[in-house]
Amino acid sequence: MNFRHLLAACGLLAAAALPARAEEITLKLHFHLPQTSFANTLFIQPWCEKIAKESNQRMKCQIYPSMQLGGTPPQLYDQVKDGVADIVWTLPGYTSGRFPTVEAFELPFMMQSPAATSRALWDYVQQHAQNEFKDVKPLAFHVHGDGVFHMAGKPVRTMADLRGLKLRAPTRLTNKYIAMLGATPVSMPVPQVGDALSKGVIDGAVVPYEVVPSVKLQELAKFHSEIDPAEPAFYTSTFIFAMNKAKYESLPADLKKVIDNNSGQALSGQIGRAFLQADREGKALVPAASVNVIPASELAAWKALGNKLAADWVKEMDGKGLNGTKLLEDAKALIAKHATTRVQMD
Repeated sequence: MNFRHLLAACGLLAAAALPARAEEITLKLHFHLPQTSFANTLFIQPWCEKIAKESNQRMKCQIYPSMQLGGTPPQLYDQVKDGVADIVWTLPGYTSGRFPTVEAFELPFMMQSPAATSRALWDYVQQHAQNEFKDVKPLAFHVHGDGVFHMAGKPVRTMADLRGLKLRAPTRLTNKYIAMLGATPVSMPVPQVGDALSKGVIDGAVVPYEVVPSVKLQELAKFHSEIDPAEPAFYTSTFIFAMNKAKYESLPADLKKVIDNNSGQALSGQIGRAFLQADREGKALVPAASVNVIPASELAAWKALGNKLAADWVKEMDGKGLNGTKLLEDAKALIAKHATTRVQMD
């Protein structure tokens, strides 16, 4: 062996003696709101930073906001199921009727604390709805803060003010409830709200304050009508933060543990708290003079209609072979259970 061959052989031996470099995993994370949205800055980005840190930078997110991987918001769940994205954040209610069990949390006047209700929602899914989400690996379930009427032409002070107006609503049950209140519901994902308001397609939208900057509601809506904050929210929506099952199963054990340590009931509650903060920041963007509060004294008739919608939903679930009464009772019981710790947790 000549000197050159000897050097080459030594080099190969030295390379073989070095420890193998750990594989770096990139997770494609897809959602429908802009990169500047509170959902991204207060929840998604911090979660990604945390898993990167806890994995020693071996696992990182590549964030795709505003549907940059293609498709429409209602397709996000199937995108993570099919592996188009590794992780998505979306609303089950964007695919009407596909996830009926979790609709219990979208009934009127169910939610008062986003953090407590989000923890309750996680527990509820473990008890009643795992089969509905069996095609993905859920990382968290959560709700947003109180729904607010954001109106272009006039404020909402009584139920009569809604009569004949076209209002955007997000989910099947909220659309039904809006119709019961006297308005005409228009179903659309949040990203379409700004354009619909600016063109007069809708007279207003029901969304939480958290969404205000994402669709420029501080510019497009002249009035912002809230429910008395001492009362439960007149509506909320459920969300899922989910991972592709095959992608999760492909991770080495230590990286699976990082994901497991950053998912579940605790993460669900953390997201709920983030959305409470987002509501505060979103509300700060609208002029105080444009905000009015619908008083508790006005809400008795609203609640009666909400109770009727709940009774109708129970019957509908019974017709699907589900125990609607138990689903609703368990949802209320879990919300009440977790609400006992809301002062410490929110």
